[in-house]
Amino acid sequence: MADDDAKTVRNEFADAVNMTRSQLSDWLETDESKSVGQKSSGGGESTGHHYGRRILELLDTKAGDLSDDDLADMRKVHGYVARHLAQRPDKSDDELADTPWRYSLMNWGHDPLKS
Repeated sequence: MADDDAKTVRNEFADAVNMTRSQLSDWLETDESKSVGQKSSGGGESTGHHYGRRILELLDTKAGDLSDDDLADMRKVHGYVARHLAQRPDKSDDELADTPWRYSLMNWGHDPLKS
């Protein structure tokens, strides 16, 4: 991938993931985190929860060490967050605090209520 393209992907990922590594790590351990998202046919871990763990790996990887697969996953995270934010329910922030919509986004490293 060209350096400019990789930089754009890294910047978009950084914009999408607004939770710190420790916030995301702690969140992924909660029952709320594990309660949302599309589960595989076997009923195991949801796609979002899996990507939350992947995001932790990506956050620990130096920019120069990112592979094309890493950048593809970063692009996927950005795309998911952008699509999901566009589907924001017509509710106040207080009403959204304990919703599956917010929890799903948080699994992908984005807390929509974080300023």
